[in-house]
Amino acid sequence: MESALELHDLTVAYHKKPVLYGIDLAVPSGKMVGIVGPNGAGKSTLIKAVLGLAPVAGGWVKVFGKSYRENCKRVGYVPQRESVDWDFPVSVMDVVLMGRYGHLRLAQRPTARDREIAMQCLDKVQMLPLANRQIGNLSGGQQQRVFLARALAQESDLYLMDEPFVGVDAATEAAIIAVLQELREQGKTLLVVHHDLANARSYFDQLILINMRLVAYGDTVEVFTPEVLQATYGGRLTLLDDVAQAMARRPALDSDRR
Repeated sequence: MESALELHDLTVAYHKKPVLYGIDLAVPSGKMVGIVGPNGAGKSTLIKAVLGLAPVAGGWVKVFGKSYRENCKRVGYVPQRESVDWDFPVSVMDVVLMGRYGHLRLAQRPTARDREIAMQCLDKVQMLPLANRQIGNLSGGQQQRVFLARALAQESDLYLMDEPFVGVDAATEAAIIAVLQELREQGKTLLVVHHDLANARSYFDQLILINMRLVAYGDTVEVFTPEVLQATYGGRLTLLDDVAQAMARRPALDSDRR
């Protein structure tokens, strides 16, 4: 199976201080992959390094066998909400249309077809009725849905999402998961930075566990173990409580996946 994303000996450093060391992995196409680890482990940095937004000090990144620059049109990105200027005066439709810019020629304005695609993406995340609303006037969950719609409008093959479930309500989280699962069924690949271990096992086909270095990567049923999680998080008591609850739910979740 073709690798959607390959990282070899990837090292990222800020001001000569490494924050990720020697990451090696190959993510196959058509998988939904969670990136988990403690705060400061480099989860968001890993995604930014793929996008060329973080200073790579060593190693390389390939997207479908080529550099990100060569294949950037095949990559969609959903940033953290905290990194967005929500006071910028744009409408919901304007934001989603930004996802179409990679399909336009230089200085070309969005076409009727681009607007139709944007409307379809908004409808998929249940935000079409708010297409003309200013983005800053939405709730956190609504804003996250809009940014997911923008990523969908890119019509990408690889989606990178930085904590898309933070600050959203249960209904929004369920809606986002449904969209992500639909994308996976279409053969798309998704890498999602995630912090909630309680549902990581049921959400993702595979997990990348990092704490500045790669601790483990593989199918969720194989790497989601107390031993691997303890090695990743350092055996924090609250973590172990989460793991115990998640492991207790394993039979039910396995049944659901079958």
